[in-house]
Amino acid sequence: MRGLAGRRVIVTGGTSGIGEATSRRFLAEGASVVAFAVGEEEVTTASDRLPGLAGAIRLDQSDPSAVERAFEDADVLLGGLDVLVANAGISLRRPFLAITAEEWQRVVAVDLHGTFYCAQAAARRMMAAGSDGTPRGGVILMTASTNGLVGHPFYADYNAAKAGVIALARTMALELAPHVRVNAVCPGYVLTPMQQAEYTAEMLEATNRKIPLGRHATPDEIAALFAFLASDEGAYFTGAAIPIDAGETAGGLASRDWTVREG
Repeated sequence: MRGLAGRRVIVTGGTSGIGEATSRRFLAEGASVVAFAVGEEEVTTASDRLPGLAGAIRLDQSDPSAVERAFEDADVLLGGLDVLVANAGISLRRPFLAITAEEWQRVVAVDLHGTFYCAQAAARRMMAAGSDGTPRGGVILMTASTNGLVGHPFYADYNAAKAGVIALARTMALELAPHVRVNAVCPGYVLTPMQQAEYTAEMLEATNRKIPLGRHATPDEIAALFAFLASDEGAYFTGAAIPIDAGETAGGLASRDWTVREG
């Protein structure tokens, strides 16, 4: 991708799943990358899995003070910030009537509040005046979800948080233009190692049948979209919520039973 070499990048949730693939892709493009992650083991082993990583920092992004400290540490490691991929998030599968107040608060605190804290910390750095007196600029990308675009049963808290992330990205894009571009990426089904561990072969096959392209995305495919949007080739994208979902949301309910209507 044009324009990624030498870029200074933070990826939240950057040591596992989509985030790890995204960190790896930016490193391959010649960027300097710091990964934030909540797990101690993920942080201590990150450099083994991601050679060339500028650093890995432990962060619970639901804590605004911790977010500011993590960004200050990243300032030292990177010397500035050009791209934030706000990817970290959690989900719990629960019927709406069974979600506890604590579960609701935790999911929203990480997925929405934490994304806001990280995006604001990044935007403040990108909007700070450079040597010529104009904002330095940059790109902020957020992992939303098709769950933020349409209803999905058993994920009310996650759905609400991801819809909020989409609205946040659109609002930031308007306020920060033309200096900072902001977009939300909305993956559908992605076969991360964690997701794959939860599937039986039968469950995976049944889910794939609901997807028009007949398969899950790989984390690398989501990472490629992040790289494009951060690059000079994606320079006209801002304020977008981009589904990458193999047609999942193209036809609403129709796409959920795709194979039944073939022919």
